[in-house]
Amino acid sequence: MVAIALENLSKRFGDFTALSQVSLNVEPEEFLTLLGPSGCGKTTLLKLVSGFLEPSEGRIVIGGQDVTRIPPEGRDTALCFQSYALFPHLSVRENLEFGPRQKRLSRGDRESRVDDVATKLDLTAQMSKLPNELSGGQQQRVSLGRALVMRPSVILFDEPLSNLDAKLRDQVRVEIRRIQKEYGLTAIYVTHDQAEALAMSDRIVVMNNGMVEQVDTPEVLYAKPKTKFVADFIGDANVLHGSVVGESTVGIWRIKTALGAVDIQSSVAPQSKQVDLCWRPEHAIISANGIAGTVVHRAFQGHFTNLIINTNEEIYRVQANHTLAQEGDVIHISIPPDKFVLLESPA
Repeated sequence: MVAIALENLSKRFGDFTALSQVSLNVEPEEFLTLLGPSGCGKTTLLKLVSGFLEPSEGRIVIGGQDVTRIPPEGRDTALCFQSYALFPHLSVRENLEFGPRQKRLSRGDRESRVDDVATKLDLTAQMSKLPNELSGGQQQRVSLGRALVMRPSVILFDEPLSNLDAKLRDQVRVEIRRIQKEYGLTAIYVTHDQAEALAMSDRIVVMNNGMVEQVDTPEVLYAKPKTKFVADFIGDANVLHGSVVGESTVGIWRIKTALGAVDIQSSVAPQSKQVDLCWRPEHAIISANGIAGTVVHRAFQGHFTNLIINTNEEIYRVQANHTLAQEGDVIHISIPPDKFVLLESPA
């Protein structure tokens, strides 16, 4: 049985449709990320699952129970907020105990749960402090702890790391993933940060304009994006529009593009004469011959160098190892046929 089933969910605010016919299954103990730009509907979807919003259409099933019209407190879920939502006048221990007190758990159960969570989140030394005496990372761990002490089967994260600096964000996201695995929780995580989604998720739901563009593992999303939007949103991608010339050999298709005629390898025939395709910057091979381009920008990144090249008045990104190419130099690139990806929707 799936942990969460979302069936044809839609949410309208007056004439505005924030979410349109979204259906998803979330497996037990899965870490599922909702990824997309601001306004794509990911937070609306999370609020529907948590019960803070009711759908205009559709059904929400958690643990086999239809919870579509059940309020948040009646669902086996906990929400970890972006703003921490800590009580400023209560100590860390009192913040952690708040939920179990509301549930009228015995003193022994409360203390056992709080001490267990505090140990796992490395908060034992902070228990008597007020929130304003903690660092941002410590406050985020307390917020996570408040959700964990309720021992929900489902934990929901609404961009919990957006207020942290880059280094601390990396540290806390590792902790969140470790705790989620250790407790065996099913998690839905909202973010607009694609690097965060790629690093943390079992699967990613890429959303755009209130709809789901693609659901896949991070590896598949990166290597085989289905649409132009997904290719462009997940990592850097060079997207080309082209016309199919024909199949030169079995599984190798010749496509006429702004780069010139290129060969792509695909076991599936292009769906129409006009197609979109993409390739990743790291798949370009710099050689003595190939497609010529002028380097217009160079950014050294340590173990690789990012180049932006101009080819036939089109701009492309290339990631090169140990290149000495400088701005103004002409370089030649080629892309192996199996590194092109055919996209579903033509431009």
